[in-house]
Amino acid sequence: MEFKDYYKALGVEPGAKDADIKSAYRRLARKFHPDVSKEAGAEERFKAINEAYEVLKDPEKRTAYDQLRVGGIRGGQEFRPPPGWEYEGGELGGDGGGFSDFFDSLFGGARGRPGRPGAGPAPRQERRLRLELDLETVYEGGRQRIEIDGRTLEVKIPAGILPGQSIRLGGQGGQGRDLLLEIAYRPHARFEVEGRTVTLRMPVMPWQAALGATLSVPTLGGPVDLKIPAESTTGKRLRLRGRGLPGSPAGDQIVLLEVHAPPARGERQRELYREMAAAFSEPPSP
Repeated sequence: MEFKDYYKALGVEPGAKDADIKSAYRRLARKFHPDVSKEAGAEERFKAINEAYEVLKDPEKRTAYDQLRVGGIRGGQEFRPPPGWEYEGGELGGDGGGFSDFFDSLFGGARGRPGRPGAGPAPRQERRLRLELDLETVYEGGRQRIEIDGRTLEVKIPAGILPGQSIRLGGQGGQGRDLLLEIAYRPHARFEVEGRTVTLRMPVMPWQAALGATLSVPTLGGPVDLKIPAESTTGKRLRLRGRGLPGSPAGDQIVLLEVHAPPARGERQRELYREMAAAFSEPPSP
């Protein structure tokens, strides 16, 4: 098995700051996303980028990985975990990410499940709590404080974590138990979520729908320009690829158009409506 150089995969130096790693990941993920890239091997490169980011964005995984690099091993060299190797990081529930054998050999095949070589993870007592997250926190990742039994805990939130997945805090559940935080999303004023797909209902004016327009559309990552095709109607769905929740691959954002007629305020606007009524004499089909 070959040692993977995660820093090289993202094109950053080993001492790179978290912000530089995140920026490099976003740039490369957009470039090599299988839905948009025409380059040969884009899908494999996209998987390598996501695996590298999974390790380097997490302080515990990155520290464990850097400990191996201290010994002078580099990408492409034959590798086996050293005797007694054990990763003690936290667990992220879910599908495991489909990462490489190299990743699994270091982090247990379950994105950080503790265990010793040659033995499966021992069963541990758990205390389960529900943790509700804002969509902005889910999109960006980061840290969130929770109060439990008079204590304040700071929880690392992986970007793109889904409802039903969980975060394990070893020994933090009281009486020697682990604390298992089961993820749920808070309702959002603008966005609806299904899986990693985010949906936004976007009001447009009749003339924008009829003639076409370019509008600024909110996304969880900030506003983007979206071209509205001419002769659009209520219910038309437009797709912003990769603008949904992060993941492998990232989800899309669906923009659902809703044509709204503004109220006539003043005689001039009422006259314009009368002119439209005369010009469009045939009513729309029911």
